[in-house]
Amino acid sequence: MRAVILWSLVCLGLLAQESEDPQAFSVEVHGSGPPVLLIPGLGCGGNVWDGTVEALSDRYTCHVFTLAGFAGQPALPEPFLETIRDALLGYIEAQKLAQPVVIGHSLGAFMALWLGCHAPQSVGPLVAVDGLPYYTALLVPGADSAVVETQAQALRARFAGLTQEQYAQVNPANLSWMIQDPADIEHVAAQSNLSDPKAVGQAAYEMMHVDLRAQVARIQSPVLLLGATGLARDDAQRASIEQAYRGQMALIPEHRVVFHAEARHFVQLDAREWFYQQLEEFLAGDQE
Repeated sequence: MRAVILWSLVCLGLLAQESEDPQAFSVEVHGSGPPVLLIPGLGCGGNVWDGTVEALSDRYTCHVFTLAGFAGQPALPEPFLETIRDALLGYIEAQKLAQPVVIGHSLGAFMALWLGCHAPQSVGPLVAVDGLPYYTALLVPGADSAVVETQAQALRARFAGLTQEQYAQVNPANLSWMIQDPADIEHVAAQSNLSDPKAVGQAAYEMMHVDLRAQVARIQSPVLLLGATGLARDDAQRASIEQAYRGQMALIPEHRVVFHAEARHFVQLDAREWFYQQLEEFLAGDQE
């Protein structure tokens, strides 16, 4: 079974079919069974989860999101991240989803963790695919708020300076650093090339300022972090990355952190079978 649901769930989380306001996201629903929400990363469309949906939809109902401003969806006014967070919670409530599994990649992983912090009783098990409570700490370790603001503004301005056509030209090259297989790069780029560069920049800017490291102690669900160290230069850097990831997850009461040494950022594509195995074991453990 396949259905497509277009939602506008801004602020109060109400469906507004007649509203001309931009939607917080679009949703594709596949399969049947317990609910699983799948949230893509920065600038990406829901097609990053195609293989995951194929692996899960015979036993789970997969709700696949594409966020506003990404992959051809109209952009939202700021604050982007809070609007998306509240709209996702509104969707869970409106659809009467009982503590759904939430799987997110990169920015989507950050959003999954934020849902667990902000509304711990609304979500079930959380899977963070190479995403963290505060990714900025890896980019600018030890930096104060002024330094972060300067770098975040520069990043936002760099994206804002691109036309959509220019973004589509540089996006595949950027993806090539994060995905190994050229066929997977082409597949992801088919949707992500359509993203609004200003929306991508705004989302990145806001994420650089939201630090969940202390808040994750509120999470009540089990959490699985699947990290990637395929871009590490050597064993020392790999160990440093792993230590940083584990440190950010340490306050979560029930969590597990696992790494794939060859995968790049898109773990669900670079290490498909390993990813599915980790996911199956995690979800089976929650059902025991």
